Amino acid sequence: MKIPKVVVTGMGTVNALGLSVERFWEGLVAGKSGIGPIARFDASKFYVKVDAEVKGFDATAYMDPKIVDRNARAVHFAIAAAKEAIRSAELDMTQECPERVGVSVGCMVDVDYMVKQNEMLQKRGPRRVDPLFVAKSGPSAASMQIGMYLEARGPNSSVNSLCASGADAIGTAMNFIRLGYADVMIAGGSDSSLSPVGMAGLDILGALTREPDPAKASRPFDLNRSGFVFGEGAGILVLESYEHARKRNASILAEVAGAGWSFDAYDQTAPAPEAEAYAMKTALQSADVKPKDVDYINAHGTSTRLNDPNETKAIKMVFGERAYRIPVSSTKSMVGHIVTAAGAVECIASILIMNKSIIHPTINYETPDPECDLDYVPNVARQARVDVCLSNSFGLGGENCCLVLKRFAK
Repeated sequence: MKIPKVVVTGMGTVNALGLSVERFWEGLVAGKSGIGPIARFDASKFYVKVDAEVKGFDATAYMDPKIVDRNARAVHFAIAAAKEAIRSAELDMTQECPERVGVSVGCMVDVDYMVKQNEMLQKRGPRRVDPLFVAKSGPSAASMQIGMYLEARGPNSSVNSLCASGADAIGTAMNFIRLGYADVMIAGGSDSSLSPVGMAGLDILGALTREPDPAKASRPFDLNRSGFVFGEGAGILVLESYEHARKRNASILAEVAGAGWSFDAYDQTAPAPEAEAYAMKTALQSADVKPKDVDYINAHGTSTRLNDPNETKAIKMVFGERAYRIPVSSTKSMVGHIVTAAGAVECIASILIMNKSIIHPTINYETPDPECDLDYVPNVARQARVDVCLSNSFGLGGENCCLVLKRFAK
């Protein structure tokens, strides 16, 4: 059986650089930082002082106030990004078989909401807990709400592999189409877990930077990096089989050519480069792409002491000496780490790079690290034709997913 070609026909995003794909790209190519002082809560007792918050977002501009009230901020982001993606894909559900349209979205549980509901239980008793607690706090909320908005009755899946979730959801959606379960999948990730509890836990772990200057806080692969910047936002894509997209004369942005998964089975926080390399290799095999064909790598690039040298090692394991000739850049240098949405937002960045023939930079790269000695496209965007891109997502705890994207060719 011939495996269907899976293509991207629409994209939408909400992140610290803007509330649309257009604004996101403008910020990326300009090397603009979306990072600022923590404003979501009082951080005066925290060592961490910066994050990458979504600014100027009004959920009621995208959905009914009842839906706003009954769902968490991450779901609001997901719906907003999905609407942009569907609009850009010109997907008309009245012309679709609803059982052939599915949803696959990675989303983090709303920790802040859960803490508040537990406080309500303790102070006022079980009769005062939100009756929609399970629906609102579960990781399936974003997929469910997008599915209900579209009245899409195909596969509906919520994927959670922490920092790899967004990419994982896209790879899962690709396989749903390849296996014949759907013609169209709405796929990606959303996250707004910027809460005092989440921030405190990651700070104690030593994962977050304590750099007080927002403009310099995220510095992937730089010798003086000190941890990642917690971000929020969403990235949603419309995936279709090529035949389905062709029949409705859809504009095709890229091909999702392959995906690869692996698990470190090593440590709850420290990465294993061998497992990361395996995910990259299997993604290339899935796409029928040779290492020599890869033109660009969108790195996981978190700006932590452990990730960046280990990712560099993993890239060398896969590409050998050619690793030094492949441009590598980190989207997180500008939008922070959006956790369950990171892989999806970075997939969108990679597709924009292929379509615009401009590689966005890794900003704040000032002092080379001997352990990180690849071409990280420092500080300034670079013109280059990119036909094949590898996008890396490595989850905290060792859940890895890599995507191979291709410039579309019939």
